[in-house]
This record gives sequence, structure tokens and C-alpha cells, in this order.
Amino acid sequence: MPQSPSIYEQEHEDFRASARAFLDKEVVPHHEQWEKDGQVSREVWRRAGEVGLLCFDVDEAYGGAGMKDFRYNMVLAEEISKVGASGLGFPVHNDVIVPYISQLGTEEQKQRWLPGLVSGELISAIAMTEPGAGSDLQGIRTSAVDKGDHYVLNGSKTFISNGIMSDLVIVVCRTDPDAGHQGISLVVVERGMPGFERGRNLDKVGMKAQDTAELFFDNVEVPKENLLGEEGSGFISLMVNLPQERISIAAIAVAAMEHVLQLCLDYAKERQAFGRPISKFQHNRFLLAEMATEVHIARVFVNDCVTRLNAGEADTQLASMAKWWTTELQTKVVDRGVQLFGGYGYMNEYPIAKAFVDSRIQTIYGGTTEIQKEIIGRTLGL
Repeated sequence: MPQSPSIYEQEHEDFRASARAFLDKEVVPHHEQWEKDGQVSREVWRRAGEVGLLCFDVDEAYGGAGMKDFRYNMVLAEEISKVGASGLGFPVHNDVIVPYISQLGTEEQKQRWLPGLVSGELISAIAMTEPGAGSDLQGIRTSAVDKGDHYVLNGSKTFISNGIMSDLVIVVCRTDPDAGHQGISLVVVERGMPGFERGRNLDKVGMKAQDTAELFFDNVEVPKENLLGEEGSGFISLMVNLPQERISIAAIAVAAMEHVLQLCLDYAKERQAFGRPISKFQHNRFLLAEMATEVHIARVFVNDCVTRLNAGEADTQLASMAKWWTTELQTKVVDRGVQLFGGYGYMNEYPIAKAFVDSRIQTIYGGTTEIQKEIIGRTLGL
């Protein structure tokens, strides 16, 4: 396979070795059980914190390593994909949620929350989606009414990653029902607050070990000290942070595709049909040639996105392009992989089957493919 120019340096490869050793010891032997349990253990979060796999971009003053370089995030995503550890909620914790606290939090909030988020003692979630509002964030109905020194929060959320295990939940809510997007704020709800309840650990098609929950807020009193950023600035904060989330999803897509391509290459060389390896049939060679080409293009594209992200040059348009194109390609590549494996591709004991069901959500969460195309269209003046 062609090798794209590496964007990694020796320190990234050293980090890769550490991540791989951790996954081999602490994750791979247990993941099958976690799939049955519907969530991973809290212990694996604490162990990940101990070896520096959580929030490595957080400043050293709060317990982090201060490594503000998204290539480390990519390395972790790649190694998680290689072992099929889709239950680990580390990427959403590292890439999506904790950056809100790092960027918007007051000094008091950072001191209160960041050390636990880095150590794995605190698990985070962000609650955007509601039963009646998904990609349309301006349609949310969860409300936070100002009561002086606190807000009273009411509403419900669904499809929340890390929802069952989370200790801190950033809740997207309305603090002014008449101000449109300027009435949206972010408040942090903590485990144990009266009126904060978790519903079902949702039964998903794939990613069985990744806890995904319904959350309910019934007159939850949230102290003003838990307002994240300025009141009414929540929508803007989301727009600023969503490009990194979408590039993170794209990086996961590419890592997953590379893993699937390798599975297919190995299988095609080993599997015999009509007296010869199935790789010797022209159709399969052409199929694998197409997959290798497309995966290579995706890798070069995402490498460029991450380079731009590190330089502060990744905008909404680029992130939306990366998110929809790589995830749609991922579902295509994985589907063709299942076909290549034949009946074995439909068996859960084969990694290609797990890759198939785990991949399907990628074109949906983080903003659907259709929403990404709408965003791109608007940036083109259409």
C-alpha cells in the first residue's frame, strides 16, 4: 500500500507504543464482557488516566501533560480502532467534552473539575440531542430558569455517549426562550444532583460496550457557579468546538478503514476458493485496489485536516467536508469488506462483522451527512 508522508514524530510513536501496550493489557481481554455488560469498567478509565491517555492537552497546572497537538488524539484513535475497542469513551471525553471546560471554564471550575477528568476519576458527557431535536440545535427545549444564585433545569436528552457512567454532564439548554440561538447556554450538571436521573442504557445496533443513555432533568437546581462560559453564548461555543469534534470523527473513520483494509488483505491471501487464494481473482484484486486507493486518499485528507487544526486553520467548511466524506466512505469500505468475507463476514466472531455494525453510527452522530452538506452549501453561498 502507498504510504502517505507521515505527520508523526518520534514522540507520537512512543505514545503509540504506550497506548498499544495499555490496550493489549487492560482492554482487549475484557472487551467481550463489556459488550455483554453494555459499558466498560470505571477501573479502565482510572488506569487510562494513570498512564496518560486522558486529556493530554490539559495544562500541567491541572494534572495534564499540556500536549496541545491533535496528532496524539489521532494516534489513540488509531490504536483503539485496531483492536475494535469501540466501548471506550475516551475520544469523546478527550476530543469533544473536556476542551469545553479547558477553553470556557473559570479558574475555579478548572481547578474543581480538570484534575479528576485527567485522572479518570471523573467521566464526562455532553448532552445536546433531545427526543425532538437532533442536528437542529436551535430546536432544543431543555430550559434553565434563572432563580438568582442558581438555575432550575428541566428537560430530557437522548443518545448521550458516556451517559450512564458520566460524573459531569455539559447540558445544552435554553436560558432565554425568546432569544433564538442567543438564548442557548451551557451548564454543568454533576452526578447526584437532586432531580437528575438517567434512563435506559440504550440498546444499539453496534458499539455495544459504549454506554449511551437517556438523561432526565426534573427541577434540577444547578448553581450559577456551574454555568460554562457566558450566559447566552452556548450556541457560539458549540459552533467553535464542533470542527474539532468532526475532524475527530473523521480521524476515527480513517483509522477504522485502514484496519478493515488490512483485515481484507489478510483474508484474501489466506482464503481459498476453486483451488487458489481469492486474491487471485481479478474482481477481488480490483476491489482491494479500489479500497486501498480510497483509504489512502482519506488518510492524506485527514492528515491535512489535523495539520490545519493544529495550526488553528481548520474551519467549519473543512471539518464538515471531512466528517461526511470519510464516514460515508467508511460505511462503503466496511460493507465491501463484509461481502469479500462472504458468510464469515456476517458472523459476530469475525472482526469485520463488528466493524460493520460499529461503523453505521459514524454518518449520523456529530451532525448527519445531510447536515454537513447543508453547512458546506451555505459556505459556498448557496
